[in-house]
Amino acid sequence: MTDTSIARDTSARLNAMRRTLREVFGISRLRPGQRDIIRSVLERRDTLAVMPTGAGKSLCYQLPALHLDGWTLVVSPLIALMKDQFDKLREAGIDAWRINSTVPAAELRETYDALRSARRGIVFVTPEQLTRPELIDALRARSRQRIELVVVDEAHCVSQWGHDFRPAFLRIVDAVKALGKPPILALTATATPDIREDIVRSLGLREPRIVNTGVYRDNLHYRVTQVSVVDGRQRASARAREAKTAALRTLLASETGRGIVYTATVREAEQLAATVRGWEVAAACYHGRMSARERHDAQEAFVSGDVRVMIATNAFGMGVDIPDIRFVVHYQMPGSIDAYYQESGRAGRDGEIARCELLFDLNDRRVQQFLALGRYPDAALLRRICDALAQRTTSPGPGVSARELLDAVPDLGRNKLAVALKILTDSRHVSRDRLQRYRLREVGEDSAIDAAVERYAQLATRDRDALQQMIDYAQTGGCRWRVMLEYFGDAQGFERCGTCDNCLNPLEATLEAQRTTPEDKKPPRHASQKPRFSRGDAVRVRKYGSGHVVFSTDEQVAVLFPDGSTRTFMARFVKAEIA
Repeated sequence: MTDTSIARDTSARLNAMRRTLREVFGISRLRPGQRDIIRSVLERRDTLAVMPTGAGKSLCYQLPALHLDGWTLVVSPLIALMKDQFDKLREAGIDAWRINSTVPAAELRETYDALRSARRGIVFVTPEQLTRPELIDALRARSRQRIELVVVDEAHCVSQWGHDFRPAFLRIVDAVKALGKPPILALTATATPDIREDIVRSLGLREPRIVNTGVYRDNLHYRVTQVSVVDGRQRASARAREAKTAALRTLLASETGRGIVYTATVREAEQLAATVRGWEVAAACYHGRMSARERHDAQEAFVSGDVRVMIATNAFGMGVDIPDIRFVVHYQMPGSIDAYYQESGRAGRDGEIARCELLFDLNDRRVQQFLALGRYPDAALLRRICDALAQRTTSPGPGVSARELLDAVPDLGRNKLAVALKILTDSRHVSRDRLQRYRLREVGEDSAIDAAVERYAQLATRDRDALQQMIDYAQTGGCRWRVMLEYFGDAQGFERCGTCDNCLNPLEATLEAQRTTPEDKKPPRHASQKPRFSRGDAVRVRKYGSGHVVFSTDEQVAVLFPDGSTRTFMARFVKAEIA
């Protein structure tokens, strides 16, 4: 089609969609950004859409899918969300199908029959299933143009710079090529500039239109409760846990709606769930080590309202469409602002005010540092995989499957193996056939492996930086929302939210109160007490200059400097500013 004919066709379809919007979806008008995304889809352009949680991303493909001439393929990592959207589309009389590991065999046969015969429809598929040769064959059975649009939901999962990286997403680009390179619509609620660039590169988007409606949601009110204690590791941990538990109990008593409490580990989730139930609060527990049935039952209990509090790891929440979650609490800090925004953003999807609170213990950084260990493969592990391939591959016999490699290389997780195989195929040490079987190539130099490993070392450095930025967020004396918007490169023209704890209790007000309080009214400091600083105290740090205390413990002090940066020091290096 020429540019002129595409423009005429787009205009005609947009007019037809207005009626569909009202009659099928019961919506009178599109939200900001939706029209631009839909127009880009109809113009057959690759599109990257960054929209906040609850902004209506799904409609951006569901509506045009009903007016395209072929199939819309939706790649989603979320089986729970897939089922929810599938059920709603079917209830609305829309032809929708799904392919994932939970679908019964009879339904799968019906789906494949529809793919081979029906003119159009929406088919949901997990990235893992998309690599199956029989699915690709069915999708292109009649024509290479059978697929009109490929939608990649939660597209940040394709980015190795992102907090939700899923190795299976890296193979989406191969499937798109096999299908004749139809236009791609990539959808995400959170993406820094680096992650946006990585999405474009990893999915092979061609001169994409990028629609970014911003990440700010004025109904989310952020707060940080400081519980850090430094008094010997075991005693500090116990005291911090006591402070956290007390703060959480107070919060749950003050909130009548339902909410999510996130922990960083399975053990903490299970222990905390038992504690909360002991307060006679209806609570469920959810984490990745539970069976599929246990996770399903826990989620159903929360969705139905049988329990009002979900204690969970980050295995819960992505794709769970519950509009009236009134609070999200992080009992342990996540590893990045990306993760925090994504998880806390599950609150208040109905647009009503919701509370997002972090119970901050500086020592929790050790948990995230431990979780980051071994996330990326090193050169020694890559060579072990090459050795396993060499021992198990015969020429011209079949290659080796990923499952066989998992059995051959002890202590190797599925995700780490996927990343390792990606490195080895990119460096051309290993080849992969259409049956997803691997063979070792004839190569003699290890320099390509070393170069690839170096890139993953950069990712590990990025993880450490992201954790420090999360700590900076928790320790800042400025607007919480502004810190997050600066992180996402979306702070231009934004001053303050006016609703977070720091905006409601600004550091400047604390300083003014201290200046106007007579010395004889200030509480005395006993000689037996360790030197401590209070929020707002003027201090000086050698080589860094003067600043004001954001928070402190007996051993550590976080200082806000005039340039807006916040740094944490051992207390002995921080001196009171002499007036």
